[in-house]
Amino acid sequence: MVWIQRRRLLASCLCITATVFLLVTLQVVVELGKFERKKFKNSDLRAGHAKMEEEPVHLYPLPEREALILKRKNQLETDSYPIMLWWSPLTGETGRLGQCGADACFFTINRTYLHHPMTKAFLFYGTDFNIDSLPLPRKAHHDWALFHEESPKNNYKLFHKPVITLFNYTATFSRHSHLPLTTQYLEGVEVLKSLRYLVPLRSKNNLRRRLAPLVYIQSDCDPPSDRDSYVRELMTYIEVDSYGECLRNKDLPQQLKNPASMDADGFYRIIAQYKFILAFENAVCDDYITEKFWRPLKLGVVPVYYGSPSIADWLPSNRSAILVSEFAHPRELANYIRQLDHDDRMYEAYIEWKLKGEVSNQRLLTALRERKWGVQDVHQDNYIDAFECMVCTKVWDNIRLQEKGLPPKRWKADVSHLSCPEPAVFAFSPLAPRWSSLREMWIPSFEQSKKEAQALRWENGCGVSRNLYKFA
Repeated sequence: MVWIQRRRLLASCLCITATVFLLVTLQVVVELGKFERKKFKNSDLRAGHAKMEEEPVHLYPLPEREALILKRKNQLETDSYPIMLWWSPLTGETGRLGQCGADACFFTINRTYLHHPMTKAFLFYGTDFNIDSLPLPRKAHHDWALFHEESPKNNYKLFHKPVITLFNYTATFSRHSHLPLTTQYLEGVEVLKSLRYLVPLRSKNNLRRRLAPLVYIQSDCDPPSDRDSYVRELMTYIEVDSYGECLRNKDLPQQLKNPASMDADGFYRIIAQYKFILAFENAVCDDYITEKFWRPLKLGVVPVYYGSPSIADWLPSNRSAILVSEFAHPRELANYIRQLDHDDRMYEAYIEWKLKGEVSNQRLLTALRERKWGVQDVHQDNYIDAFECMVCTKVWDNIRLQEKGLPPKRWKADVSHLSCPEPAVFAFSPLAPRWSSLREMWIPSFEQSKKEAQALRWENGCGVSRNLYKFA
């Protein structure tokens, strides 16, 4: 009898335990559902560069009553706040009320808001900008804003006056933009001063027994800057270790061959062993400065730089990089690098600023201190958030002016907001291949984009242009 009672007691305990476990599991599932919905709503490009062009799918279906409440809430938001319509589906957000200081705007990629009376601004991502698909006719109260942080080779049309002057507000790599993104690849001044990856000069001199003085790492071959032609010619005068797909003569470890590994610790430590790195941009534009320049400065490697003509304005110190533009021919550059390679005192002059932790360029320090966004910093908005809020705030400023019976302030971009000359090629030697299929493409592409830009103003007897430019 005692044995039977014990079995019944044990069975009761097991039942109670199972019930508690099921209740806890159910609660966890519910909470996860809430978290995933919140996470989905606030994800996408809020945290990085990635684009999302498809309509979001709710991970958990909303009950009809909740969906109706949400629909009414969105309708209330769009009736009460200015609408910022992303004509390029960069953020993937079908509807979000964003707070920008004391102001708030409704951000969406939903084009059904095109004719909504509260739609005040259209936001464009430069790479996706297409003159054949624009929100026309353009109304008097519609502002246009351009976000373009990438290379001009992604969309040359933007770099001609008829197109760039379409926009009221810009966020580009130019310092003259309304929201300059010139330092978009630099986390802050502390990473420049950091000695984490610095290899002592004595060690670098020993490593020279098996490494070239120069390293080159590119897998985007034959871009508009024609950098591969220069490096090919330079290689005839000085040894260069080339790890990328372009002019490759040395292999990275298998685990670092993926381009996504270029910010990996192992990759950094390989590059940090070199004295010099060829830091050549894919395009030559004022203030277009990428990680190719900042990365070697962070690692304690002297960049041999070709790209932005205005790069001297952004150097950490007067002597922190070797500028290709100061040498008439690759032969002269090779001779100078060889001289530095053999003279420790001359070489150390280029890294003295880092050894002392002294960044003396006030323009650079001010730009980093005053920018309204951060790079890989969870405590700051990213530059897309900052761009959205810049437009939102300016729209609200004009709303307040009109409420006072004053005319709105008209903002307009000009050619300085994106400044890139026509691509050109190097021709140092008759033995070097003058053209390749890719290099032949860039100049015709630039010329074609110029014609397309001019067509905006003159096409259809200027009928289209009146719609575009009347209110810009």
